[in-house]
Amino acid sequence: MTSHIRNLTLTLALVGATLGSAAEAIRIRAGTTAKHTDENGVVWLADTGFDGGDTIDRTGITVANTKTPSIYSAERYSMSSFSQVVPNGKYTVKLHFAETYEGISGVGERVFDFNVEGKEFKDFDVTAKAGGVMKAYVETVAVEVKDGKLDISFTSKVENPQINALEIIPAS
Repeated sequence: MTSHIRNLTLTLALVGATLGSAAEAIRIRAGTTAKHTDENGVVWLADTGFDGGDTIDRTGITVANTKTPSIYSAERYSMSSFSQVVPNGKYTVKLHFAETYEGISGVGERVFDFNVEGKEFKDFDVTAKAGGVMKAYVETVAVEVKDGKLDISFTSKVENPQINALEIIPAS
């Protein structure tokens, strides 16, 4: 009897460890080719999961409104979508934006739509949301994944869509 309880306890511990590792947050710093550790010691994966677009690194810029300005010094722009395989379930998705392109200086100069797992964001203007250029803004979206992958689509309206980083955090 004792060995059965011990085996059951070990099995439950292994199942818990497996579920815990599958449900860890995924953090991606767009526009980069290597992992990045931010000012708080959080590790971000290199740019992955995007369809289309280009990347740029603007190392040395100063971005306000954040305790982690380093994640905003690179970006992906002109992409059409993002997809990441994740276990089905509820997630908090944080999309990190800052208008760092020197060709944009005001509201209305970059406007795009995006859709996170069916949740629409129309006429999104990074500069308007952040209160100016070179300022960070985080859009937080609660979603439920039912098909084993998190999908985000981007549609250009004025200029190209852009993003600096994103987080996919399992809901507790």
